Amino acid sequence: MSPTDAGFYYAEGENTPLHVGSVAVFEGPAPSYGDLVRLLLSKLPLVPRYRQRVREVPLNLGRPMWVDDPHFQILYHVRHTALPRPGSDEQLRNLAGRVLGQRLDMAKPLWEVWLVEGLADDRWAIISKVHHCMVDGIAGTDLMQVIFDLSPDVKQAEPKEWTAQRSPSSAELLAGAVQDALAHPLRQLTALPGSGTATRTAKGLLGSGKSLASSLPSLARQATTPMARTLTGPIGPHRRWAWTDAQFEEFKAARTALGGTVNDVVLTAITRGFRDLLQGRGALSDKAVVRSMVPVSVRRPGERGSLDNRVSAVFVDLPVGEPDPAERLARIRRQMDDYKRSMQAVDARSIIAMADFVAPTLLSLGVRAAMELGQFWAQAVTTNVPGPRVPLYVLGKRMVSAHAYVPIGGGTRVSIGIFSYLNTMTFGINADFDAFPDVDVLATGIRRGVDELTELAGKAPAKEKPAKESAAAQQ
Repeated sequence: MSPTDAGFYYAEGENTPLHVGSVAVFEGPAPSYGDLVRLLLSKLPLVPRYRQRVREVPLNLGRPMWVDDPHFQILYHVRHTALPRPGSDEQLRNLAGRVLGQRLDMAKPLWEVWLVEGLADDRWAIISKVHHCMVDGIAGTDLMQVIFDLSPDVKQAEPKEWTAQRSPSSAELLAGAVQDALAHPLRQLTALPGSGTATRTAKGLLGSGKSLASSLPSLARQATTPMARTLTGPIGPHRRWAWTDAQFEEFKAARTALGGTVNDVVLTAITRGFRDLLQGRGALSDKAVVRSMVPVSVRRPGERGSLDNRVSAVFVDLPVGEPDPAERLARIRRQMDDYKRSMQAVDARSIIAMADFVAPTLLSLGVRAAMELGQFWAQAVTTNVPGPRVPLYVLGKRMVSAHAYVPIGGGTRVSIGIFSYLNTMTFGINADFDAFPDVDVLATGIRRGVDELTELAGKAPAKEKPAKESAAAQQ
């Protein structure tokens, strides 16, 4: 495992299942359970890790490894259930909340797929979950292409025989860990960008240090910014899950008229949701913010589809105390512009790679301690995963919607997973059950935030966009 993947694995706990997931709804009629099993079996050769389990190195002398599971049984990983007909969206959300809130079996390959029948209007659903140590959000979107088809008429391949490779012995694991501990840091040093020589390495690290130093004033401001503390605290074993939707054109219209990027507009709508939530709790003040961690992919174009994590993060102060939606957007836009300049100046990949120098035992202890102590710097997690803009099919049935599930942990008791499909952007809200009995207020508030920005955009003159704006900038 990479250090990032190992961190997600070590952070797993009794009350912190760290898998990502989704709920995809399809037009009916539903396929049979056997058809879905055979489909997945035929696709597994394209994602061999789905037949692998985690093997820890004795005494944590090395990071955990992926090994083939000699007892792999797909019937364990593919489940079948149904709602009482006609099942409503609320019933599906409640079912998905229970399924996604349960921990994966860490002794087996870390994924599950649930076939759900009985939805109203002759629909059915797939609930999927996979541990975060296997895949980040961007790679997860790529893996959907393994299960999904771009046409309803695709002929499925027949499942093939599979034989597990021999699992290494404990002695072999220890020997490999010692060898890797000696050799890997040297390989990382020679692989650092611009570090062909020791001089260039020093200059590169010095440049990163200067860029990080330049961001210290903003970090100091964040340290003194009052946050609404009711959103953080202990996390229990149960989850509430809610969702809301918006049309992609609504965000594009607001971006065109008001400026910024689609992501800026999305974060502004989410700010309204948190504003309504805190107002309902009597915890809203004029200067308060909700600080959200926003994961940022540092995956290069040629690395799309690889199964390990390539993520960094920025921390955005959502100005919930600001009553004017236009000013909320302006403040978020300024922060995101600053982060973009910082991310260009600092090689985030090199910073992430520095974790390769941390001894695995210290890495495991450090991650677990951080999760137990709680995350006091951020109050929420917000992640935006761009999905396909073309229809997807499973066994000839068209997917009509999909909602993302993002885990919570370390004292941060709410996360928002944003997923775009066709012309719709969906918001999946995962929250601690006891701390967020009002999670629907947040979901409704996000929808109101979209509405107020759309109304504001209709009254404002359109801002001139750059002639050549990249797809990433539009997002």
